[in-house]
Amino acid sequence: MKYLFINSVAGYGSTGKIVLSACRGLEQQGHTCRIAYGRRCTDNSVPTMAIGNVWDYRLHALRHRVFGTGGFGSKTATIQFLRRVRDYDPDVIWLHNLHGYYIHVGLLFDYLRTCGKKIIWTLHDCWAFTGNCPYFTIAGCDKWKRCCSGCPQKGSYPKALLDATEKNYLRKKELFTGIPDLTLEVPSQWLADLVRESFLKDYPIRVVPNQVDSSVFKPTSGDFRKLWNLEDAFLVLGVANVWEPRKGLADFIQLATLLPAPCRIVLIGLSSAQMQGLPANILGLPRTGSARELAEIYTTADVYVCPSLEETFGMTVLEAASCGTTPVVYENTACQEVAAAHGGISVPPGAEHLAKAILEILERKQEEA
Repeated sequence: MKYLFINSVAGYGSTGKIVLSACRGLEQQGHTCRIAYGRRCTDNSVPTMAIGNVWDYRLHALRHRVFGTGGFGSKTATIQFLRRVRDYDPDVIWLHNLHGYYIHVGLLFDYLRTCGKKIIWTLHDCWAFTGNCPYFTIAGCDKWKRCCSGCPQKGSYPKALLDATEKNYLRKKELFTGIPDLTLEVPSQWLADLVRESFLKDYPIRVVPNQVDSSVFKPTSGDFRKLWNLEDAFLVLGVANVWEPRKGLADFIQLATLLPAPCRIVLIGLSSAQMQGLPANILGLPRTGSARELAEIYTTADVYVCPSLEETFGMTVLEAASCGTTPVVYENTACQEVAAAHGGISVPPGAEHLAKAILEILERKQEEA
């Protein structure tokens, strides 16, 4: 069979790697695959198909910043892309992240409604059933259950000067419902429960947890502790591709004031600006491009902490657990499911709750030593 994957990126970031892994698995079974992507491709081991170009992406993003109409730009690029889709003639069209300023979802779903193909849509966040945002937990907003309007997160990603959330919500509801032979896939029961409260509730929903490459993310020896003079530290690790506010950097900074001297916090993925002025017991490092190096860092840590308040799965939690490190996460996100499946700990939001769990693990390790 011929598969076409559509995602904002290919081979890059969590969704890009998930798509690439799915393609490789299908190719090993004898299927043909292509990845259509919007703005970034870092791996051409699977045939790819670019949608638009950098200028189209920038114009789409600019239009959204002003009018709040993300997902409804890139009209010419989408028309050209759909011509190539018809030439390729896939048997299965597998959608992933459609936000990211690269495709016109109106034109795409007009095609999907009549194309006669099997369609799978993997949701990595909540954008598909809101008027604009990919997450709404921190905002405490449930307008998506009825109709978005007066967005409380207009200044957050994806930022916009004007509030078009009501118009977007109604357009998306009309476009995204009633598509023949469409199945939704989500990585967690947490997200499945939200989808069943949305306008997408009538579609079949499959919970398919994300996976990591077990040949890479496994207990891995290395000299990370020696390199950074951490041999005697109780190492508390945090990792993110981008330390945006929802990832919990502020909680780590508060946590640094609550942990005793044996503890040392290491944060991977910080920007240069974020590294400035960190507390003395936090070592801030940039993002690593090496999965093996990351596996080594996970392995050497004594505890992995994910204080994110908005996660539909928690790939770093699974990566750390696969390397043998106990994860500590917040309740009420999908990370709780991942941690529970791998002997981790879930606590209520707040640095004081993280500190209590970390100190319990420290005490247990000291008793075992």
